[in-house]
Amino acid sequence: MAALREMEIADYPEVIQLWSTTEAMQLRDADSYESIARYLKRNPGLSFVALDGAAIIGAILVGTDGRRGYLQHLAVDSRCRNQGIGKQLIAAAIAALAAEGVAKTHLFVANENKNAQRLYQKLGWFARDEVRMFSFNSSLNGNV
Repeated sequence: MAALREMEIADYPEVIQLWSTTEAMQLRDADSYESIARYLKRNPGLSFVALDGAAIIGAILVGTDGRRGYLQHLAVDSRCRNQGIGKQLIAAAIAALAAEGVAKTHLFVANENKNAQRLYQKLGWFARDEVRMFSFNSSLNGNV
């Protein structure tokens, strides 16, 4: 079991490095320091990091709109996988959301990320094929 604690913006350099080296992780300009700082401020107590000593070996970004929870950017260092760290991070996030009164949580997984899809299904998550996600970008930056 890894030690977990709430993610802080001071963790950003290590967390973005972890996310950047995680296969099938789709990072955008919206994952900038400033954007993640705003996200953490709007969603206190919901995002977590897993630690091996002082080193961050896992991270999960979590938010809510007050009605539903959203898990984003779950990553575990490739050298530390298959130890239950991802499951531990997800459990912490679900518990934190439940404490906020949020019972239903969604997540987004890249179509090609079959490993993540298998993990989530093993943990009781199910695919939602009856809905389709649409996005709208109000900026000139296509990478947000």
